[in-house]
Amino acid sequence: MTTGGLLIAAAIAIAVLMVSTWILSLIVGDASIVDIAWGLGFVIVAWTVALGLDETTDRSTVLVGLTTLWGIRLAGYLAWRNLGEPEDRRYRAMRSKHGDRFPLVSLVTVFLLQGVIMWTVSLPVQAGQRSADGLGIFDAVGIAVFTIGLLFETVGDFQLARFTADPRSRGRVLDRGLWRYTRHPNYFGDFLVWWGLYLIALGGGAWWTVVGPAVMSLFLMKVSGAGLLEKTIGHRRPGYAEYIERTNAFFPGPPRVRSST
Repeated sequence: MTTGGLLIAAAIAIAVLMVSTWILSLIVGDASIVDIAWGLGFVIVAWTVALGLDETTDRSTVLVGLTTLWGIRLAGYLAWRNLGEPEDRRYRAMRSKHGDRFPLVSLVTVFLLQGVIMWTVSLPVQAGQRSADGLGIFDAVGIAVFTIGLLFETVGDFQLARFTADPRSRGRVLDRGLWRYTRHPNYFGDFLVWWGLYLIALGGGAWWTVVGPAVMSLFLMKVSGAGLLEKTIGHRRPGYAEYIERTNAFFPGPPRVRSST
C-alpha cells in the first residue's frame, strides 16, 4: 500500500473508533470515555498501518511496539482512574451550556476533533513505518528519548495517584518526587514520547512528520494539557500559587526555593 493509502486507512480507522466511542458515550451518559479511547486510538493507528504494509520492517516493528506500549499503559491508567467516577467537569459544563444540542456538539468538538488531532500527531508512526532503511543513530536516540518519557509519565502518574488517594492530601499540592522538579511530569513525559517516536521516523527519512510532535507539544504546553489545568487548579488548591513560584512549569529543573512543607 502507498503512503497515501496508509494515511487514508489510518484516518478511516480513527473515524470508526471515535464515532463508535461517541455512540457509547451517549448510551452510558459519560463523554469522559473519550480519554480512554485517546490512547487506544494510537495503538489502532499503528497496527492499521502495519497490517497495510507490503513488508514488515525493523522500523515498523519498533514503532508499533513502542506505540502499543505507550497507548495501552495510558488507556489502562485512565480507565482505572476514571471508570466509576462522575463525568469530567469539562463535559458536565458542556452539557449544561448546550442542553439538547450536546450530543451533536460533543461529536464535533470532542470526538471528531480529537480524531483529527490523533491522526496528525500519529504521522511519525504512520509514515515512519514505510521506511525499509536499517535502524541507525536516530532510531537509537529516539528509543532512548521515548523510554525516558515513558518512565517520566508512568512514575509521575503513580506518584499523583498515590498522593490523591491519601485523605491527608485534600487541598494540598503535590511537590515531591518528579513533581518537585516540574509541575507536569506526566505531560513532559508525553512530550518526550512523541519526539522520540519522531526521531525514529526521521531515521527512516520521514522528516516532514515533525508536524506530529509539534502539534502534541502545543497541546501539552498551551492548550489542553498544562495550560488548561493551570487555569483552574489554583482555585481548588490554595497552595498552588506558591508552588508555581518555586517549580518549573514544564521542563524539569531544580526548585527555585526549598519547599517549606
